[in-house]
Amino acid sequence: MGRHELREQIFKLLFRVEFYPPDEMPEQVSLFVEDGENPLREKDADYVREKFQEIQERLPELDRLINENTEGWNTVRMGKVELTLLRIAVYESLYDEDIPVSVAINEAVELAKIYGQENAASFVNAILAKIAKLGG
Repeated sequence: MGRHELREQIFKLLFRVEFYPPDEMPEQVSLFVEDGENPLREKDADYVREKFQEIQERLPELDRLINENTEGWNTVRMGKVELTLLRIAVYESLYDEDIPVSVAINEAVELAKIYGQENAASFVNAILAKIAKLGG
């Protein structure tokens, strides 16, 4: 599975954080990687689990950065799709040395076009561009 597809799987899994309590997430992770519509190969499942865990552990920090770089919005008011994509892209921009910031932003914008509402791509792009200018 390519990086784009893996990122999309991470997005789908991380999206569940908004709907399940933390103590249910380990079960949700297992269900996602093993029993989903398209069960992941072991190597891909390990990658998705690892990235999901790393992002989940940093949610308070990621949300703080997102909140500090939005005007008239905060993580509580945002659409869950947009919030999830922002969390992934901010994480990748700050902590994943293998992913250039421009790629993290572009991937988030492309996924916003697929999964988000009409203006989601512009919204995500604007916030990520602001965070990128500030260096996180």
